[in-house]
Amino acid sequence: MRIAYARVSTDAQELHRQLDALEKEGYDKLIKEKYTGTRKDRPELQRLLDITREGDTVIVESISRLGRKTLDILSIIEELTNKGIIFISIKEKMDTTTPTGTAMLGMIAVIAQLERDMIVQRTKEGLESAKKRGVKLGRPKLDDQKVKDALNLYDGGNHSIKDIIRITGISQGKLYKEINKRKINS
Repeated sequence: MRIAYARVSTDAQELHRQLDALEKEGYDKLIKEKYTGTRKDRPELQRLLDITREGDTVIVESISRLGRKTLDILSIIEELTNKGIIFISIKEKMDTTTPTGTAMLGMIAVIAQLERDMIVQRTKEGLESAKKRGVKLGRPKLDDQKVKDALNLYDGGNHSIKDIIRITGISQGKLYKEINKRKINS
């Protein structure tokens, strides 16, 4: 089955240009979506991934219709190809059944890996720079007095967990952790 997927980001945008290109290419089923490409968990995209089967062909007007982030686009195309689904992008002339399409997919993978590596490198450099400037990293140490106050409020029985968290400023997880720690040590 040949399944076409068309997406625009907002209700104000129109699908006409994409639909014209997809109609010219030919398809058996059309899935349309008006949803931002910055989110990977789009309802109609998920439906596309759910209904496609080995041997099907997914057609888009441009690979940018799959998403805005290179990593998301690559993972979607990889998911399709791993399921034995042919992927065609009209604008980029990408067809995963051809050597050129396979090479293009490989280039996208290289670019995505470079993007991942650069993000990791920038994060490490930023953390090192912050350390050199004396910035303390990680969660700040919680004031022991706040924990004692929270436990006293809890023991008093007059306040809900929500109230205790609001009053003392400690997290719900920390409060439960301290309550459980007392139970274990008793």
